[in-house]
Amino acid sequence: MQTAAEKYQLNQVNTATPAELTLMLYNGAIRFIKQTKMALQENDFTKAHQSNVRVQDIISELIITLDMSNPLSENFLPLYDYLNRRLIEANIKKDVSILDEVEDFLTQFRDTWREAMALAKQAQ
Repeated sequence: MQTAAEKYQLNQVNTATPAELTLMLYNGAIRFIKQTKMALQENDFTKAHQSNVRVQDIISELIITLDMSNPLSENFLPLYDYLNRRLIEANIKKDVSILDEVEDFLTQFRDTWREAMALAKQAQ
């Protein structure tokens, strides 16, 4: 049985544009990085691992959804790969500073993506 919040979230995903889905992925990755850092501060290594893996899954999804016919996508592939390797390293070392680095990248990507969405909407 789904809660009202789960139904709302599922409806958001099902009705979102590809651009909005990408924004959701960035937001989700940032949220799970914050959860990972909090779990590490609480010495809850199981939860930290689970949250970190969720971020890795989101990065993998961002890689899968890249449109390689767009030259800009060719620039994002190595960046996403780098972030994924850093997440693995952070997971092994339990290193919050690495998570901070990844979070900074994702926050910049998200903010730039949000701005691009707004500009595209204005141009319509």
